[in-house]
Amino acid sequence: MTDQLQAEQQTDTATQPQVKYRHDYRAPDYTITDIDLDFELDAQTTVVTAVSQIKRLGAEGAALVLNGEDLTLQSLQINGQDWPNYQLRDNALTITGLPEAFELKIVNEIHPAKNSALEGLYLSGEALCTQCEAEGFRHITYYLDRPDVLARFSTRIVADKARYPYLLSNGNRIDQGELDGGRHWIKWQDPFPKPCYLFALVAGDFDVLRDTFTTRSGRDVALELFVDRGNLDRAGWAMTSLKQSMKWDETRFGLEYDLDIFMIVAVDFFNMGAMENKGLNVFNSKYVLAKAETATDKDYLGIEAVIGHEYFHNWTGNRVTCRDWFQLSLKEGLTVFRDQEFSSDLGSRSVNRIDNVRIMRGAQFAEDASPMAHPIRPDKVIEMNNFYTLTVYEKGSEVIRMLHTLLGEQQFQAGMQLYFERHDGSAATCDDFVQAMEDASNVDLSLFRRWYSQSGTPVLTVRDDYDVEKQTYTLTVSQKTPATPDQAEKLPLHIPLDIELYDPQGEVIALKQGGQKVSNVLNVTQAEQTFIFEEVAAQPTPSLLREFSAPVKLDYKYGDQQLTFLMKYARNDFSRWDAAQSLLAIYIKLNVARHQQKQPLSLPLHVADAFRAVLLDEHIDPALAAQILTLPSENEIAELFDTIDPEAISAVHTAITRCLASEMADEFSAVYHAHRLPSYRVEHADIARRSLRNVCLRYLAFTDAVEADKRVITQFEQADNMTDSLAAMSAAVAANLPCRDRLLAAFDQRWHQDGLVMDKWFMLQATSPAADVLTQVRSLLTHRSFSMSNPNRIRSLIGAFAQGNPAAFHAADGSGYQFLAEMLTDLNTRNPQVAARMIEPLIRLKRYDQHRQALMRQALEQLKGLENLSGDLFEKISKALSA
Repeated sequence: MTDQLQAEQQTDTATQPQVKYRHDYRAPDYTITDIDLDFELDAQTTVVTAVSQIKRLGAEGAALVLNGEDLTLQSLQINGQDWPNYQLRDNALTITGLPEAFELKIVNEIHPAKNSALEGLYLSGEALCTQCEAEGFRHITYYLDRPDVLARFSTRIVADKARYPYLLSNGNRIDQGELDGGRHWIKWQDPFPKPCYLFALVAGDFDVLRDTFTTRSGRDVALELFVDRGNLDRAGWAMTSLKQSMKWDETRFGLEYDLDIFMIVAVDFFNMGAMENKGLNVFNSKYVLAKAETATDKDYLGIEAVIGHEYFHNWTGNRVTCRDWFQLSLKEGLTVFRDQEFSSDLGSRSVNRIDNVRIMRGAQFAEDASPMAHPIRPDKVIEMNNFYTLTVYEKGSEVIRMLHTLLGEQQFQAGMQLYFERHDGSAATCDDFVQAMEDASNVDLSLFRRWYSQSGTPVLTVRDDYDVEKQTYTLTVSQKTPATPDQAEKLPLHIPLDIELYDPQGEVIALKQGGQKVSNVLNVTQAEQTFIFEEVAAQPTPSLLREFSAPVKLDYKYGDQQLTFLMKYARNDFSRWDAAQSLLAIYIKLNVARHQQKQPLSLPLHVADAFRAVLLDEHIDPALAAQILTLPSENEIAELFDTIDPEAISAVHTAITRCLASEMADEFSAVYHAHRLPSYRVEHADIARRSLRNVCLRYLAFTDAVEADKRVITQFEQADNMTDSLAAMSAAVAANLPCRDRLLAAFDQRWHQDGLVMDKWFMLQATSPAADVLTQVRSLLTHRSFSMSNPNRIRSLIGAFAQGNPAAFHAADGSGYQFLAEMLTDLNTRNPQVAARMIEPLIRLKRYDQHRQALMRQALEQLKGLENLSGDLFEKISKALSA
């Protein structure tokens, strides 16, 4: 490379990251219709040759500006001739003097082994793999790295055959061959135009699980699942889940797979859960590998959901993609809704719904109240990786669910069909999706569109009145969304409020207005509305926001008697669980105030009796009983307060656990023994029974320490599966039983060579209530199984401490904040994406007392002063400090 070329490739590192705005979107001046990629693979230096067919869409004379980062340009040709009219500056290759249509050939070098950020092409163990969403393809070659440029890709890969016997990319295999020097090559061709973020390449030596799936039209699709050598016995469940996903999408949505082959590769080093690259999904091994000895029931269900999610992207994300990254929820919110429905159709709908709502209330609501608050379709962004958030994904799915609630299954599916008819093979917007739903159903969704542009969590206040003489029941519903840092003014939203009324005997009262039965779903569209129901013969008990019909906080002054009534009589399982949560919330808030005033903590007997009734109900689904008996997490509890007191919340959480354990010890013991299973099976009925049994064990760990120790040790030693083994160890850690260290040591000795299993061990210790937990976390940074290069290890230890142990992280001396600042300083240059996800608990300083705010601000200022602060961290830190 010439000195002149080297000088041209210098970038201005002092430039502050710039904000990008959704309203500034403009179509590209050029598009790429086809690209032929050639990779001479080597871990140290890979040579990439990209030959693109390009057409001008904009005005004559427009420059072609290509994105590229960490690339070494070797040559550039237009129509086979060297082209001198270019400039390389600030991660942009600008080419001028171009014809209307032309062939662009670029040759550049990249260095996968040095790529610790895990974007573009990088090393995962001994394998080479890619991650291109959102803007990773620019780390591979110079390109129009934006989702609205769709091209047909063909990819030729050349590599050493002994080191990389498998060479994989998108589409179908069309050719392959042998070369001198022990090398080989293979060519892949994807017939479907796609944005470059869906490009994938994997090279390595794997064990392969093969199967086939016959589509409803009779085509045989080859299925190939690649795992590290020695892990083939842990791949079966993922393959089963894939086939179930393919069948479900045909049955429920009428969508059939479109290539001849579908491949999944499990890699150990991955920033996210998985990636839906067309025909070649790359997965974090956490969401592929499972067998009874190493994976819990939760792991099995998580694999099922994530396999489904990435497969469902084939249509909702790949066949129809996003016009720009501000539209990310178009594919992610919709696909999360689809994977939630998949899991609900295969398993327990009520338990899946409860799990989803726990995430919303415990984490997404907190995000809505943070400096990073944003609508599901953001209006501005510095670093796009920062918007792969619970708001975009989980709240985005709730917005889709509200559409489904408002339209019903038939009209919703008609809207889906129209959406695909209009936009298949193109890059669409959130507005395009809502328009298809509106046109297919003839339902006016103009007000509903505000959900896409308004941030924050609405508060729905409900007040009621019963008129004995007129036999009418009136609900007055008002809505208000608190101001967020990005939006001061809020407008009324279209909120579907699902309700049911019960008479004193627990029978459902039909909803009538004007002598006619009306829908259970009330359309709340104004700042305040009144709904009057007739022919209500007695004072009813209302069940409000059934199925969590909208992502809102409900303010209704339930009394204890009403809530215990709903726990017993509500027809909707979610409503029974929600009533239990609301009953606990009353006494959690009361006891937090008592703790702050140094008064004794207590729980009335009638509350324990209500939970005892659930435990002893012979007709209840054990999985639902387990959910009802599981206390809200400390993060969920925190959302009950404007100012969070983590120490008081932790103390109250433990006190209520001990109180229920003491009051119901005999019943917990009886149910624990009654639900013992003879062997391990991944079946939903068994999962439900194990779930309830292990909830009982956790409570029993807080009873007599000697008996609890014996019981926990026995389960740990006799367990034939990871679910029961981990449950025993978790109970020992939570209750700080004498056997805790013995069990942790035995687990370490057995599993220290298995990173995914050890993640569970790291997480348990990071979330321990022990007073010296931070000291222990620091010591584990040098553990033989830990690595700061592996995102899974980082999340399981550092992330679990910061996000899953609020009392320790928010210690009054600020030690938790300083620890996280140290870790983020390392990760800032090592892996900015992981760092930005890890910082979330630290940027929410406004939710805490002045003392903690000052300490958190100090840690943030320390990070802000880092040299070469990544754009990922800069965006979050600057928003937190200016909020």
